[in-house]
Amino acid sequence: MIEKININNIKKIALEAGDAIMKIYQKDFHIEYKDDNSPLTEADKKSNEIICNNLKKLYPNIPILSEENKKIPYETRKDWNYYWCIDPIDGTKEFVNKNGEFTVNIALIHKNQPVIGVVYAPVLRSMYYAKQNLGAYKETYDDLNNIINQKSLPINTDNNFSENLTVVASKSHLSPETQKFIDDLESNTQNLTLTSKGSSLKLCMIAEGIADIYPRIAPTMEWDTAAAHTIVKESGKNVYLYDKNINANDYLLSRNHLLEAISYNKIKLLNSSFVVA
Repeated sequence: MIEKININNIKKIALEAGDAIMKIYQKDFHIEYKDDNSPLTEADKKSNEIICNNLKKLYPNIPILSEENKKIPYETRKDWNYYWCIDPIDGTKEFVNKNGEFTVNIALIHKNQPVIGVVYAPVLRSMYYAKQNLGAYKETYDDLNNIINQKSLPINTDNNFSENLTVVASKSHLSPETQKFIDDLESNTQNLTLTSKGSSLKLCMIAEGIADIYPRIAPTMEWDTAAAHTIVKESGKNVYLYDKNINANDYLLSRNHLLEAISYNKIKLLNSSFVVA
């Protein structure tokens, strides 16, 4: 199945969704609130419509799980061999606040692991993408969606963590447990830099090599990570389940036999805490 999917088609869908999002982003827009008090805008709905309609036309036999149509019972999902995992706008709060750090996320999951991932940041004009065993890439675009730059990931491969270490974290989810994790990292490096980004861009920073580790000791949903997880894996890293009994610095080795990657299509679509490294 995966060999029949042209990732360029998925990139085009992300670009189309991004263009529609930007038309709404540049004007006043209405904000609704879901049952969990998270924001929902007309851009989320439009992006979801574009992505789902295009995927159904191209790949009618592959089911779709999206943040905006997530109420699919596990009894139905458990038999899915392949499925699309979509977040039409990852970082709706960033979209509402107009800081530009939101993304369109499209992933293909096979046997509970991501095998294709596209993450597009419309304001930044940056696209991250990967397909299993074919590497990870970053492209930037001009205003007409022409590619002006393409690089394979990671771009930076400096692994001298004892001298310099860059940690990316969510400022709004910096729990005491996350702070302790960061403090443990700081005790083993000469210079620790803490930075923050919105949405899946944090995972993409790890794939790109401009950050070294991303602890997320707080809940997320599967569609928040699926697309970027593929990109992280194809850059030579992974998204590991967080275990409080494992030393923070052991995650930087990224090959510790004790580390287990997060999985998808669970009964509950909530991710456990994780560390990207």
